[in-house]
Amino acid sequence: MKETGFWVVDGFEKTMQKTFKIVTLGCKVNQYESAYLQGRLQDEGWKPVSSGESSDVTIVNTCIVTQAASHQSRQEIRKAIRENEKGTVAAIGCYGQAFPEELRNIKGLRFIAGNVEKSRVPDFLLSAVDSGDRVDFSVPFPRGMCFERMDIKKFPGRSRAFLKIQDGCESYCTYCIVPFSRGPYRSLPLDNVLRVMENLAHEGYGEVVLTGVHLGKYGIDLGGGENLKTLLQAAAGEKLPLRIRLSSLEPGEIDEELIGMVASEALLCRHFHIPLQSGDDGVLKKMGRTYSSHTFAELVKKIHDSIPFAAIGADVMTGFPGEDHRAHANTVALLE
Repeated sequence: MKETGFWVVDGFEKTMQKTFKIVTLGCKVNQYESAYLQGRLQDEGWKPVSSGESSDVTIVNTCIVTQAASHQSRQEIRKAIRENEKGTVAAIGCYGQAFPEELRNIKGLRFIAGNVEKSRVPDFLLSAVDSGDRVDFSVPFPRGMCFERMDIKKFPGRSRAFLKIQDGCESYCTYCIVPFSRGPYRSLPLDNVLRVMENLAHEGYGEVVLTGVHLGKYGIDLGGGENLKTLLQAAAGEKLPLRIRLSSLEPGEIDEELIGMVASEALLCRHFHIPLQSGDDGVLKKMGRTYSSHTFAELVKKIHDSIPFAAIGADVMTGFPGEDHRAHANTVALLE
């Protein structure tokens, strides 16, 4: 005899444990959100399975930041459909937010969601699996949208934890789709950030990476003068047994005060990741960037002067429309 959700064997009920796997593409923010989804599904009694195993649900947390990322997202979705003919395949995240119509054309895809109310994906999935219906939860960003809390207890498979404290971007660089897929600025309130950091320290994580879509804009929507520097000052006051690493920050958001904090606070990793994109001022202007090659070079020099052994990473694009050999040579010269 079979009942929904249970097998009845010799008078005893045995729960049929649902299985799932998550395929994550793209940035640290996506990785954080996938960790949240895994925790929520496990709290509901679902069992994670490894890549290559069949599952009741396969979630593809998509990325569209480049054409290659979009292609890979579609590949992973179709692969999941082939490997799980009887299961539910869900495509969530940036692809579903920006181009839901493209996902609707993929045969066998039963669940589509964007980045609005992403924390409720587990709830929607639970009902979708039982009903067998196709679910399409890709909706525009509402006006005045607040930060969507996704507190995590653990970060599976990693020795250090990511912590998403900010979402959204309003820079609209000419090459970038992120503002359309991630929406307006929104931030996790400072007290909530500190509590999650405390929980992660309690779980034994020695390092937490603060991440966001536009991390330097943390607090801009909260009022009360909260920003990334006040958050770091508050974290230092907590005396937590961990290190804090900052993910990518725009050049104009790294000032002498922040450099001084990283130089003096043992809590902070001596590491900056600073998007450059181009070392040619003409290309930077076409990109809609708000700094010059000279100001970028001066910033790197300030960091090096204050923290000689600081690690500095950068993003660089080549082949931007209108970039000629001379512009490319300017970028190479700046890096050298």
